[in-house]
Amino acid sequence: MAKAVWNNQVIAESDSTEMVEGNHYFPKESVKQELLRSSDMHTTCPWKGEASYFSLEVDGQSNPDAAWTYPEPKEAAANIKDHVAFWRGVTVTD
Repeated sequence: MAKAVWNNQVIAESDSTEMVEGNHYFPKESVKQELLRSSDMHTTCPWKGEASYFSLEVDGQSNPDAAWTYPEPKEAAANIKDHVAFWRGVTVTD
């Protein structure tokens, strides 16, 4: 069971993550959506496509752009569509 934790709060938990480039991508339904805030940040990966970011809001604390997703990934990354990954101090364990 993989778990993502930040600020002592479980953000996501799943036994069916996708591993890509060392990152656990959690199914969207396993992520606590109420802790995510849309961000204006976007990045582009040559083989995955355009990533959209979210900031985390937990107990009055903000972690800007700490989560990302590929809403319309390229074919090579189709397995991470509707999945969310984390960084910037989010601890992910399995």
